[in-house]
Amino acid sequence: MWELINDIDVEKFKEKVQNAKPFPHFCIDNFLKEDFAEKVYSSFPEYHESVKIGREFKAVNEKKKIQVTDYELFPPEIKQLSDLLASDDFLKMLSYVTGIDDLVADMDLIGGGIHQTDRGGHLDVHIDFNYVKTKDLHRRLNLLLYFNKDWKEEYGGYLDLWDKDVKVRHGYFAPVFNRLCGFVTSDISYHGVTPIKCPPGVVRQSFATYYYTKEAPEGWTGEKHSTIFKPRPDEYIKGYIEMPFEKIKRKAVSKVREIKRLLR
Repeated sequence: MWELINDIDVEKFKEKVQNAKPFPHFCIDNFLKEDFAEKVYSSFPEYHESVKIGREFKAVNEKKKIQVTDYELFPPEIKQLSDLLASDDFLKMLSYVTGIDDLVADMDLIGGGIHQTDRGGHLDVHIDFNYVKTKDLHRRLNLLLYFNKDWKEEYGGYLDLWDKDVKVRHGYFAPVFNRLCGFVTSDISYHGVTPIKCPPGVVRQSFATYYYTKEAPEGWTGEKHSTIFKPRPDEYIKGYIEMPFEKIKRKAVSKVREIKRLLR
């Protein structure tokens, strides 16, 4: 594993993570060895190819994003990256620096894998689902590794981290090539991706992987929830009109599905 990543001062890494506010997070530049990072970058599928094999998001809160989670569909270099991020040694390091014992990787990459977002895409501020019922696992940590060269600020697509009320932004990270960002997930770890305004033919690319524990986090109330979205302070129309309408629509669709299931 260690031959694929650049040296990390683990003690400094631990101090940085655990002292970050408003929740533990970090950003590491030049994470992978340069030659391996280049191989992974070159192996990313074209956006139109990912559309055919992945899942496309078209909702108000998450739009023009393609997600490919099937390991068997990954190019060899991305399989190698996925294996690296799920390796025992890497998990032990993550547990040590975050203080979260017995982290486990999700080999099914629920919500993770290859992420590609086209011009006009975005991901609104949210906290993630906190529990996977089918596996009896509690979500604890997100890692996002970016593969975008010559990314300009005007392209947007920044990872932003917010306080629990989504009033104050505490982190703002460009998705630049070979940058690893991560944060401990909780009921206050609000984060999102700013609207993407890159030129035609340019897409935002990353590889995402999430980590879990069998044990519930300390202080867990027992409440299991799906993704919860909140508007940014300047998103008035979205907050007061678009998000409530989307919520009503989802409930209606869910109800129709339930009725169809009962009628079968």
